[in-house]
Order: sequence, then C-alpha cells, then structure tokens
Amino acid sequence: MVARRGRPVAPLVLTDDESETLQRWIQRADSQALAQRCRIVLRCAAGNTNKQVAEELGVSPEMVCKWRQRFIDKRLDGLADKPRPGAPRTITDEAVENVIVATLERQPKDGTHWSRSTMAAETGLSQSAVGRIWKSLGINPHQDDTFTISTDPQFIAKVRDVVGFYLDPPEKALVLCVDEKAQIEAERNAAALPMTPGIPWRTHEYAHHGITTVFAALDLAMGELYGSIHRRHRAAEFKKFLATVDSTVPADLDVHVICDNYSTHKSPTITRWLAAHPRFHMHFTPTYSSWLNQVERWSGLLTDQKLRRSVHRSIQAFENDIRGWINTRNNNPRPFNWTKSADEILERLAPYLQRIPGAAH
Repeated sequence: MVARRGRPVAPLVLTDDESETLQRWIQRADSQALAQRCRIVLRCAAGNTNKQVAEELGVSPEMVCKWRQRFIDKRLDGLADKPRPGAPRTITDEAVENVIVATLERQPKDGTHWSRSTMAAETGLSQSAVGRIWKSLGINPHQDDTFTISTDPQFIAKVRDVVGFYLDPPEKALVLCVDEKAQIEAERNAAALPMTPGIPWRTHEYAHHGITTVFAALDLAMGELYGSIHRRHRAAEFKKFLATVDSTVPADLDVHVICDNYSTHKSPTITRWLAAHPRFHMHFTPTYSSWLNQVERWSGLLTDQKLRRSVHRSIQAFENDIRGWINTRNNNPRPFNWTKSADEILERLAPYLQRIPGAAH
C-alpha cells in the first residue's frame, strides 16, 4: 500500500452559534469577499476537502487552505481583513449589522419604512453614515415595487421548455416569441414642447383618436420581427396573424411559437387552426411570467422609442408610424442574447419563494 502524501488537514468543527453567524454573514455581508470566506468555512465544516471546496466555489486550493486555517486559529475573528494603513474605523461591524437588521426586518414606530434621519436616531449613527451603509449594500428603503409569483403548477417544466429553446434552438425550425401589444391609443394633437436646459420634454394637449393592437412575432435567431396590426384583439385576429406567419415562413421549416396563456391563444378557433397546420408547435410561458418571453423586450423598445412621445391626429397615421418603425428595425435586425440557464433562473427565484408563505408549493 502506498502511503498518503501531504500534510494532514486539520479538522474544522463549528458550533451552532458559529454556523448561524456564518449563514447570516452570507446573507447580509457588506463585502462579497467576506461572504466567500463564510462559504469556504461552511463547506470545509461539511467534510469536503480543500480541493473539492475550491472546485465547487471556483477559487484556488491555496485560498481554501488559508481561510480554513485562519478560522481554526482565530475562529470568526479570523475571517476579517487585516488592518490597513490609515485612520482606524469609527463604526464597528456590529453597528453596521444593526443598521442592516433594523432596515430589513423592522419598521419604525411612526412609519412604514426607514429614512436616514429615523435610522440615525434609532442607532446613534450620523445620517451620512447610515446613507453610506445603505449605498454600499444597494438598500433603498424609500423605493418600492410590485411583483407576482406564478401559481402555475407546471412552472418549472415550462421554464425549462422555453429556456431550452433560447439556449439550444432546434435545427430546421423557426422559433418565434409571440405577443400582442393591445389597446395602444393614438393620442395627442400637437407636438410637445422641446427640451431646454433644465426643462424636460413636455406635452400640453391630448385628444384620443382610437386604439389598435400590434401582433408581433420575434424571430429568435435573426432578431427580425413579424408584425401585424388589427383594430380588435380576438382569436379571429390572432388566427389571421398566424396565417400571415405561415405564408411568410419557408414551408420546410417547423415553427415553434412561444407565447403566454392568454385565452385567445387557446381558443377553439386557434386549436382547430393548429390541428390543420401541424408544423406549428405552441409553447406557453408560466402564468405571471411575461419576463420569460423575449418579445417583451421588443415591446418595451416600441413604447420607449416610438409610442411614448409620438404625435398623431388619426388612427391611420398612428398605425402607419408603427409599421414604419418595424420596417426600419428589420433593416438591421439584432437578436437578443439570452444567457441564463433554467437552473440559474430557478435558483435565483428560490430565496423569494421561501420568504412568501405558500409560494413554494
């Protein structure tokens, strides 16, 4: 038997308090470097070798060895950076953590969210110190947003299906991301007042001239858009749009259509049309997951670059302007670059689902 070479690795055993602290630092660390050291220690404590930890975290074995030994020698204090030249810190790590915990887990007694002044009064720090801590972590208590968690029982399967087309599209097939931009309103009679230094673009007169709907199909590979405009938004109009796509796409290609769960896309009229056109295959995004459809990026560009500041005195002029914008973009089409795998998306969503009662089921 060949003797094992190399120095024996010192065992690393954590107390319950140390394990809890390391997990908390990973979630709230104001330094990614500290979070990485905590991950190294936790994996070492789980019985992994230095090489296994290095491969899993994408760091060098020497780094794993360094922080394993530093923790064994000095425990939690060993994970901090060594003092650097310059004036000593006046705000302790404990004070920083108190600000973070209070901001994320508690509300002030007289309000729904913290301000710099109320947090300063709570912690005894200056308002500027509170502001620096928040800024370093990207915390903005004055801002809010909304989101909706999908309740689709096939959420995971649909995410893998759609993302699979983005990352590995099939051969001899066309993948189209389809959606409707409905109820677009032609409005505004007169041109806006132009920007001047210190004064933004401004509008001063509105008149409603009617509404229209843009049916759009984004070619995943080429970035070209198939667009069709209709005054109504029904299964009949969607069927006409699919027929237009069918007549445009070469007959030897299968067509995979990625779209949402809107009732128009699943109506008996569309079901019968699809049965008569077997080269068309529908793939539905999960409910409340429009962000998964790449055509939403195009829809946002249409709003920002054309609709938000356009001036039209008739619905016909409005529709012609949209057609012109689509044609101009198709003269130099550019596909969007999707980079996230299904596993990465699901891993990113997991912490949010765990914080919401019933959302993970």
